Amino acid sequence: MTQDKVYVAGHLGMVGSAIVRALAARGTGNLVTRTHAQLDLVDQAAVRAFFAAERPTRVVLAAAKVGGIHANDTFPADFIYRNLMIEANVIDAAFRAGVGKLLFLGSSCIYPRLAPQPMREDALLTGPLEPTNEPYAIAKIAGIKLCESYNRQYGVDYRSVMPTNLYGPGDNYHPENSHVIPALIRRFHEAKANARPAVTVWGTGTPLREFLHVDDLAAACLHVMDLDRGTYQRHTQPMLGHVNVGSGAEISIRDLAALVARTVGYAGEIVFDATRPDGTPRKLMDSSRIAALGWRPTIGLEQGLRQTYAAFLQAAAAQASTGTQT
Repeated sequence: MTQDKVYVAGHLGMVGSAIVRALAARGTGNLVTRTHAQLDLVDQAAVRAFFAAERPTRVVLAAAKVGGIHANDTFPADFIYRNLMIEANVIDAAFRAGVGKLLFLGSSCIYPRLAPQPMREDALLTGPLEPTNEPYAIAKIAGIKLCESYNRQYGVDYRSVMPTNLYGPGDNYHPENSHVIPALIRRFHEAKANARPAVTVWGTGTPLREFLHVDDLAAACLHVMDLDRGTYQRHTQPMLGHVNVGSGAEISIRDLAALVARTVGYAGEIVFDATRPDGTPRKLMDSSRIAALGWRPTIGLEQGLRQTYAAFLQAAAAQASTGTQT
């Protein structure tokens, strides 16, 4: 991949920036990126013009509108529309520009709410989705099917990886619209700084979740992209393209909250608000396919949380020095 011209869509996001770091570390010098201000991926004409001008040979589609339970439940139209348009525009424009290999980043929420655990790739479309993020999940399923359909009709090599819940440097720490780990880090950090006696966490604390450090995901993405087509297809048929990427370990939200509190150094009480939604009861990915393809994660949750909190503090210090806010 070092000789390819690689376009990373969404390079400023948590996943995209991790992939850019991984590509740079291996010596990929011909990287193409665009900010949202430079290229709105919802604008079909602009996306087609970009691909026609740049002619990348490989594409990593990490751009997406993302958020936690509150954001998904509050802005369902935004989540389904923007993600559908981004996927359709980028995948079709890539094909029109002659891109032979593309990697699409999906999400574990594509699987049914009550899918058998751990969730296998063939659980897709076998039952109802989690209502709180159904619009986002449907958009991500559409992205998978776009890749599969272009592969079947045109013989291109467009692959999809389905990461479990991610965390790490570059995450979104918005007080209402973030995912669980950044939300907990911010909440405990602020409680510690303000000597608050208790922190309230949404839900009962009983749901089980699996987490993967974003740098592990980036390594998995490059591994999948590098595989020869025959090897990849032998391990993904009959699904025609998507592979789970997870850590294989799960933890309850209650235990996660306690672990984040220890990482931050917060010693107050943790209160669970059972009137708030829990989301899916359990989400554990079956990552045996990518393991068979030769990849395994290397960053444990405790180590990853320490690194993530250090990055949070560094970003907060930098923002404080410029007068901006997280």
